[in-house]
Amino acid sequence: MKAVAVSKFKDIPVVMDLPKPVVRPGTVLIKVAAAGMNPFDWKMIDGIMDNGKMPHQFPLIMGVDGAGTVEEVGEGVTRFKKGDKVYGQFIHAPIGEGSYAEYAIVPEKSGITMAPSGISAIEAAAVPTAGMTAQQLLDKLDLQEGDTLLINGATGGVGSFATQLAAAQGIRVIATVSDDANAERMKKLGATDTVNYKTAPLTTQVKAAYPEGVDALIDLVSNADGFVANLDLLKPGAGALTTAFVADEEALKTRNIHGGNFETQGSAASLDILSLAIDRGALTIPVENKIKLEDVPAAIALSRQAKGKGKTVIVI
Repeated sequence: MKAVAVSKFKDIPVVMDLPKPVVRPGTVLIKVAAAGMNPFDWKMIDGIMDNGKMPHQFPLIMGVDGAGTVEEVGEGVTRFKKGDKVYGQFIHAPIGEGSYAEYAIVPEKSGITMAPSGISAIEAAAVPTAGMTAQQLLDKLDLQEGDTLLINGATGGVGSFATQLAAAQGIRVIATVSDDANAERMKKLGATDTVNYKTAPLTTQVKAAYPEGVDALIDLVSNADGFVANLDLLKPGAGALTTAFVADEEALKTRNIHGGNFETQGSAASLDILSLAIDRGALTIPVENKIKLEDVPAAIALSRQAKGKGKTVIVI
């Protein structure tokens, strides 16, 4: 089968011809239709999970998010049967049996579930990590209707989902954008206000528009200094979360701000909640780019340089 993989940590990923996986007890073999790309995917091949406890195998097939059809079930599997349309996070031990491939083997107890019925596999593959991250960020902040939320990095996958989910709860979303086209798109997704950070500093613009401060911050892009600067935009007692792991949580406490570094906890139950919202038509899936396996190395290079735009899905 064709798969995008590396032969060692920090290697340049390439398309390889590899053996089709053989189903094991407790696992399902999925014929992959599409795989969603996330920055975490290349962080994995850089060794972010190489802590001495998590086994890895090489060639290491990349990819966490995926969608496809169950082709075979292993002994003891009860949640799925052949022919089921599924999606979710394919990540499991050993690291290296990922979604950037024509076939993937996934334990039935991992973060996969039945795919929403009203969307394509391509759209479904864009949802798992970004959608669950957005959902769990909002759950953690526990905002109320009418509160204001600044999302820095709003136009990406997580930000697009968070904007929609927050707006559906009656939260006023301030979304950062880089141009008029993105401003229009974010307004359609439910943002109350947009701030073009290229025209003037973000902090200057938000302070002018919200002099009393905002109730919460989701920061998906800032470095440590940028995150600290954005804390000045918050009301006392506000919440602030970063997915970039740049927060000094003791410093937050001294400012009377709760939150800090945030890590997604993927689960089938969390995905099922998103599936309900999707099937109700409450979420627009922000697929911006559709590529082939052969295009993945170039797309990863762009992602490493923070030059990727929107959600990218690999059509397999």
